[in-house]
Amino acid sequence: MINEYLPILIFSILAFLMGIVPLLAGWILGPHKPSKEKLAPYECGFPAFDDARLPFDVRYYLVAILFIIFDLETAFFVPWAVVLKNIGWFGFWSMMLFLGLLVIGFIYEWKKGALEWE
Repeated sequence: MINEYLPILIFSILAFLMGIVPLLAGWILGPHKPSKEKLAPYECGFPAFDDARLPFDVRYYLVAILFIIFDLETAFFVPWAVVLKNIGWFGFWSMMLFLGLLVIGFIYEWKKGALEWE
């Protein structure tokens, strides 16, 4: 019975080693020269803060949410394009309605100034 599970055990050990060995090699062989620029905050646009009750700029998060909304829109295009011949005009006009609503939302955000970065 143990012979049936031996390939799974070997595969699990190899998968573990292939994940851990490169991480350890990079940690051991990589240079350790921290500087002010390397330790500076990135991606969020503002320095890290200690207290959760401090005010912070929400424009970054607004742009991120808008990006996710319009990025997800493109995720619907591929399956729709693949089955367009099968779903016919109903599927075509359903997608046009969907895109129309997204365009209306985009125009609303544009008029409200949500896309402006001061």
